Amino acid sequence: MENQEHNELDVTQENVPAENNESQLHIDLAQIVELASHKEEAEKLLPVDTVWDEEFFKSIGLDLPEPEEEPAEPEEQEAAEPQESSDEPKPDGETPEQEKQKEPWQKSVLLYIQDLSSLLAIIVVVFLLLFRVVVVSGSSMNNTLYNGDYLLLINNVFYSEPKVGDVIVASKDSFRDGAPIVKRIIAMEGQTVHIDFEKGIVYVDGKEIVEPYIIGSTTDFEGVRFPLTVEEGCVFVMGDNREDSMDSRDPAIGLIDKREIIGKVIFLFFPGQDRLYQRDFDRIGVVS
Repeated sequence: MENQEHNELDVTQENVPAENNESQLHIDLAQIVELASHKEEAEKLLPVDTVWDEEFFKSIGLDLPEPEEEPAEPEEQEAAEPQESSDEPKPDGETPEQEKQKEPWQKSVLLYIQDLSSLLAIIVVVFLLLFRVVVVSGSSMNNTLYNGDYLLLINNVFYSEPKVGDVIVASKDSFRDGAPIVKRIIAMEGQTVHIDFEKGIVYVDGKEIVEPYIIGSTTDFEGVRFPLTVEEGCVFVMGDNREDSMDSRDPAIGLIDKREIIGKVIFLFFPGQDRLYQRDFDRIGVVS
């Protein structure tokens, strides 16, 4: 049975005319050439890796070239390697960002100088508002102060309530064209001052006052009559060196108006020369 089928097939094939086979072969070759040319055009116009295009060319027996893979970019290769964190500190303790933001030392020095200048300007303004510096001239305040002593004052803007015992600096127009004078407050407004020039004793409101700071005795009468009641808004002052001081005993100075007070002496920061023309740096400190 099988032999019979094979024979029939062979007979069928043998019965096919040779001309038909030849023409069919020519047609197939022409189709292949045409398809090949179409393929070249398709490769130029269409992406060869599309599904339908690939299946189509495979259906006609043509193998398409595999699409070439593009070489991996360097970034992908670097991505595989462990990257250093930008925030990870370097051996010197600085991160890369800090290193980039690091300013040149010249700029840092300039900024430092600017900040220092601003700070000094503020200190100077505050100092001028709060304090003043004066230099003692003369010997009327020996032995508390000496000629050439540098003194720090609280400005009168912040020294509004003088009291007995304060060492002050005042400026009186009627005395040496307003030259500053350094004296000690002995009595306040409303108090009565009396001086016994024979005994050299000073009384305030009828009581003898204790004056451990003076040298000499108050025996010089300079023109003002006592007892004297201090006027309102004024103070009565004298120098600690009673035998060599022009003060409220002298009509040229008289009572000191509070508005004439420049400030209160609080500190001696550089000593002048004493009677022996020596500087005693142990005297530096608070003035009382």
